[in-house]
Amino acid sequence: MGHREDLLEGAKRCLLEKGYARTTARDIVAASGTNLASIGYHYGSKEALLNQAFLAVTEEWGDAVGPANRQAPDMSADPFERFEKTWEQVIAAADASRQVWKLQLEVVSRLDDDEKLREAIKEPQSEGRLGMAEAFLGMDPQADPEKARVAGIFYQALVAGVMIQWMADPETAPSAKELTDGLRAILEKKG
Repeated sequence: MGHREDLLEGAKRCLLEKGYARTTARDIVAASGTNLASIGYHYGSKEALLNQAFLAVTEEWGDAVGPANRQAPDMSADPFERFEKTWEQVIAAADASRQVWKLQLEVVSRLDDDEKLREAIKEPQSEGRLGMAEAFLGMDPQADPEKARVAGIFYQALVAGVMIQWMADPETAPSAKELTDGLRAILEKKG
């Protein structure tokens, strides 16, 4: 690997260990075995490198928990059963995903003050939504992009909310069955 790749790998490790605000350029240099001048040369600034590293961390997390690494939903199964099975898999990965979610929450808290970071995450967020529609529903985003987009928005909101609850208190965080029962209650409610 060259300095550019070493810096990115070092920055990813620092983000997961220290977080965005506490990572210094010297931390990145120590973790990557490079030098301070390399950051400016390859990325322009520490912030640009951290933004790129954050995107790489979240993309790697998505690949690790995405459809290729989970049991594909049985599209012939009852939709509620499919929903519950999928959520069992997501919740089972909660502990392993803790550092990534901690980092994501920190980054969200920075968005009002960092326009470059906000711009950097727009496209990956849209891609992530389509990926969620594919992972949770077996939807082909190419076949029906609008349906995949809105399904992805729904799942993105659910995943974020569930993971925050798991981070706050795993003892009272929702189980896959509770999420399924909640969905049933919402859909079966007669007005």
